[in-house]
Amino acid sequence: MAQVTLERVGQPALPELTRNRGGVRRIVREIALLAVLFGVYNLGRFLSAEHAGSAVRHAHELIRWEAWLGLPSEATIQQHALQVDGLARAANVFYATVHFPLTAMVLLWLLIRRPAGYAKARWALASLTGLALIGHMFFPLAPPRMMPGWVDTGVLLGQSVYGPSTDSGIANQFAAMPSLHVGWAFMVAVFLIRATRSPWRWLWIAHPVLTFAVVVVTANHYWLDGLVAIALAVPLLLIFDNSSSARTRNGARSSTSRAVAAPMSNQSPISSSRP
Repeated sequence: MAQVTLERVGQPALPELTRNRGGVRRIVREIALLAVLFGVYNLGRFLSAEHAGSAVRHAHELIRWEAWLGLPSEATIQQHALQVDGLARAANVFYATVHFPLTAMVLLWLLIRRPAGYAKARWALASLTGLALIGHMFFPLAPPRMMPGWVDTGVLLGQSVYGPSTDSGIANQFAAMPSLHVGWAFMVAVFLIRATRSPWRWLWIAHPVLTFAVVVVTANHYWLDGLVAIALAVPLLLIFDNSSSARTRNGARSSTSRAVAAPMSNQSPISSSRP
């Protein structure tokens, strides 16, 4: 008698349907997580909005620290950049359109194509965002665009994502320290270098470098904002990579132990008692 199957022609098996539905639910859940991350990212701006006095004072202190460390003046670099036709306009577009969309796309790509890498990336990025929120609350910092000596290139060219610095709206948020633009860009580069094998993958190093240059040219961050973000990102990347590797090794050892024990458990008492 011919074997009767439960599958109809042109329809997937029930387990496949279950897997597909589970995959869709997971993607929806992770997209929701990205939305939460974005909300946390902006929450720091709202929580620090009422600290104008301390934010400006911290900015003057940070400028002195950078001078003491011998870091080049961001204001001088910006003045040179403004002499290059179209450079400031391109930097404004990059600042407004690349940061969060690219990070979200990379995370979704990891979720679909590199699930193991995605798990590490998700928690590392979430942890950095949480630490940045703490920094935004306890160390409100006026960005360079609000300080004398700098030019707010977004307002100058009509491309500002915040509005005039004198407004009482979102532009008066003092969440410059640390720079999540730089921190997220650094993590994205590490995620993609880890997850791919192409020799071209090392070009992703250009992303945090370019992002760092953009936030300085547009007067949205200081050098120390980005350096602190990278200093926070490095240990988080190591912590979550090592924890995942440890779980993988433990799982491999457990599988090996079960594989070794299986033949022994299958031996009959008679065969095992033979001399």
